[in-house]
Amino acid sequence: MSDKQKGDQPTGTVNEGRRRFLAGSAAVGAVSMAGAAGVAGVGAMTRSQPARAASNGGAADTHVAPGELDEYYGFWSGGHNGEVRVYGVPSMREIMRIPVFNHCSATGWGMTNESKRIMGDSHRFTNGDAHHPHISYTDGSHDGRYLFINDKANTRVARVRLDVFKTDAMVTVPNVQAIHGLRLQKAPRTGYVFANGEYMIPQPNDGRDINDPSKYHTLWNAIDADTMEVKWQVMVDGNLDNMDADYTGKYAAATCYNSEGAVDLAGKMRADRDWVTIFSIERIEQAVADGNYMTIGDSDVPVVDGRKSSGLNVTRYVPVPKNPHGLNTSTDGKYFIAAGKLSPTVSMIEIAKLDDLFEGNLDDERDVIAAEPELGLGPLHTTYDGRGNAYTTLFIDSQVVKWNMEDAVRHWNGEDVEYIRQKIDVHYQPGHNHATLSESKDADGKWLFSLNKFSKDRFLPVGPLHPENDQMIDISGEEMKLVHDTPTFAEPHDAVIIRRDQIQTKQVWERDDPYFAETIRQAEEDGVNVETDNTIIRDGNKLRVYMTSVAPNFGITEIPAKVGDEITVTITNLDRIEDLTHGFCVVDHGVSMEISPLQTASITFTADKPGVFWYYCNWFCHALHMEMVGRLLVEPA
Repeated sequence: MSDKQKGDQPTGTVNEGRRRFLAGSAAVGAVSMAGAAGVAGVGAMTRSQPARAASNGGAADTHVAPGELDEYYGFWSGGHNGEVRVYGVPSMREIMRIPVFNHCSATGWGMTNESKRIMGDSHRFTNGDAHHPHISYTDGSHDGRYLFINDKANTRVARVRLDVFKTDAMVTVPNVQAIHGLRLQKAPRTGYVFANGEYMIPQPNDGRDINDPSKYHTLWNAIDADTMEVKWQVMVDGNLDNMDADYTGKYAAATCYNSEGAVDLAGKMRADRDWVTIFSIERIEQAVADGNYMTIGDSDVPVVDGRKSSGLNVTRYVPVPKNPHGLNTSTDGKYFIAAGKLSPTVSMIEIAKLDDLFEGNLDDERDVIAAEPELGLGPLHTTYDGRGNAYTTLFIDSQVVKWNMEDAVRHWNGEDVEYIRQKIDVHYQPGHNHATLSESKDADGKWLFSLNKFSKDRFLPVGPLHPENDQMIDISGEEMKLVHDTPTFAEPHDAVIIRRDQIQTKQVWERDDPYFAETIRQAEEDGVNVETDNTIIRDGNKLRVYMTSVAPNFGITEIPAKVGDEITVTITNLDRIEDLTHGFCVVDHGVSMEISPLQTASITFTADKPGVFWYYCNWFCHALHMEMVGRLLVEPA
């Protein structure tokens, strides 16, 4: 490594403050990693480039002028907020928020009848913990059809349609708790969504064996991407953390940080090594086809036994340094790269050797390890530039390290070659990172984002709760250059970035869209044409109100009701003009929804008190927007 690459730390830079800030946490981390992880001497490798905003001259300026469009869509998970956030890259302008696992008063998500149907029984949960957004594939390239994301908090997986940027399907995965790692089948197309159940639980989890952790197990799950039904599950030894799939459609792999099956922190750190679980998709499918499966509890989902003792040979367990975390497939399709977390190394698993592993042609599972380069303290996640370089976040060192994969293999095989190209400070404690197009075979190596868990001293103070800090780094040249800080709320966690031409959106709804087809069918059962009729139907204490909206008018401006009535309001926005969205909000009733151009939307609520209650359009639509109102007239029962 050259002196320029090593980048001696100058006195008086931001790095002095950074090092003081990190001293306590780094010391704690180093103590927990020492001995078991073999970190002696790593400090000599952690000198880095000062993290200063600069132009690299390669990926071009981050400035996107007013009226100009960004080159990329960036999809950020909303973390504990349960949503997906959409940014333009490289401007980092927030364009849209997509409600997924949360409830949203702006759009009515979680309140409208359409969203409740999609969320199913889980709509009763108002929280979510959205972690890993991933975009569908055809032959290893993003096809822009769907985005999938998991909810760790309530064990769900959701699908977002990218033609309308709306969540259109959701499933609660049975027999597991806390969907964490989530990845998609990359080839020949995204037929499966693969999801990890992180926490081990009794099987079935019905109250028996709650005090016997030896009976705890978790499952790897395959969801049909088209129907959003759980197709099959695989029971494994240990737990499941992060995962990825290969570029052939044959294999997937997941890290395990709790091979001990412990239920306490100390127990989860006992073993000198944990493992990466390798899944043979073809062998699992064959086991299901042959009937070599069981079911658990009330679920009829086929469960294949992938534990070491099963003898089915659908999984293999590759030992790696203890408590690994992230697992990312290199964009050249050669390696699964598992980050060590409590080891300063990453483990490069050679995918080409997995056939021999499953066929029993190798002497040891470790024979698939191509290299285990030492990178620094606390490696968590790895991304790629498509030029043979990998970029790994170092949580304890608060750095991103750029390293060359083939040089790492050569070094592992005894050659005297330096594989680390550069380290750059980030602020602070990075988790996930993501480079443009780096989850596809089309990685272009322009921009990298480090999603940092802390932001102390980077932004205006806002009290005890600080924002996270997503930092944009130019990686188009030989040196990484920090170019932008983006404060974000409630731990976005992960991101995926694709070119804008890879997504084709609709600017107004099509009237035959399946999103509201069920609502149309219900109207037809009432003999109502939602595009022309403005009518109220009473059925006992149920009131069904059908109306149209054309700026600045609702088709019905008075709704007579009685206390206790269950009222369903269905509105069709007849405006065909792009960006002319209407809303429906009933004062003092907790009722609010969005109705975009040519959309039909409905919401159900109870008139629980007598009086006059105004409803109004809450999306600005017209010069007379304030006058677009009506009255709910509720008489005593």
